[in-house]
Amino acid sequence: MTTLRSFSEMETMHRACSIVVETLAILAEHTKPGVTTKELDLVAAENLRKHGAKSAFLGYHGFPATLCVSVNEEVVHGIPGKRVLNEGDIVGLDFGAIVDGYYGDAARTVAVGQVSPEAERLMKVTQESLMLAIETAHPGKRLGDIGHAVESHAVRHGYTVVRELSGHGIGRKLHEDPQVPNYGPPGKRERLQPGMCLALEPMVNAGAAATRTLDDKWTVVTEDRSLSAHYELTIAVTEHGPWVLSEPYPFAQSVRHA
Repeated sequence: MTTLRSFSEMETMHRACSIVVETLAILAEHTKPGVTTKELDLVAAENLRKHGAKSAFLGYHGFPATLCVSVNEEVVHGIPGKRVLNEGDIVGLDFGAIVDGYYGDAARTVAVGQVSPEAERLMKVTQESLMLAIETAHPGKRLGDIGHAVESHAVRHGYTVVRELSGHGIGRKLHEDPQVPNYGPPGKRERLQPGMCLALEPMVNAGAAATRTLDDKWTVVTEDRSLSAHYELTIAVTEHGPWVLSEPYPFAQSVRHA
């Protein structure tokens, strides 16, 4: 059963999400040619310490790092290490924080130096698909409407969406019900209600949709080794519309604290 969060719980998640998005912005500035993926992980861990927050990823089902760093054909869950970033790479940065027992989760794809027009276009379309998903997240809509918004935009531009992985509910756990696939059909699956908190995260491939997991048991790559991009934000469904929880509450004049 989906958990519906009170406004006070959402406020705590807002603090966690704000730390996550701030950290991703700092990481984007550090994502340059010559930097190792492990160095990025250390930057993320340091910003968590600065805020007194905990990592949502370190130790999660045995994951060995604070940050997921996925390069080029890596879709998600890349493990930071000795890999050196090169000019022209695109890098998915996925990060989560815990504040007072509540989780925040977000991701963005970053260009390393000058990237190809094809890579820029993939990143742009994937980010747009996330924005369309958020705009769809109003009470009364269904999860299939969110997935359809993502998939239709990606397909319109010649891309595919990953089907083995999805967005998810979030709150006192990193992954809660419901699952939020990045494909339709519209008008299907669970109906959105005020109080739902969802991590929406389109994963869009330049080639085919098929993926596989590497021998490290974590890193997911495109089967055909095409580029992949990943963007994610945590939102709350409210009676007034979607609230991106890393941003200030947009309906302040209407709110009554729960």
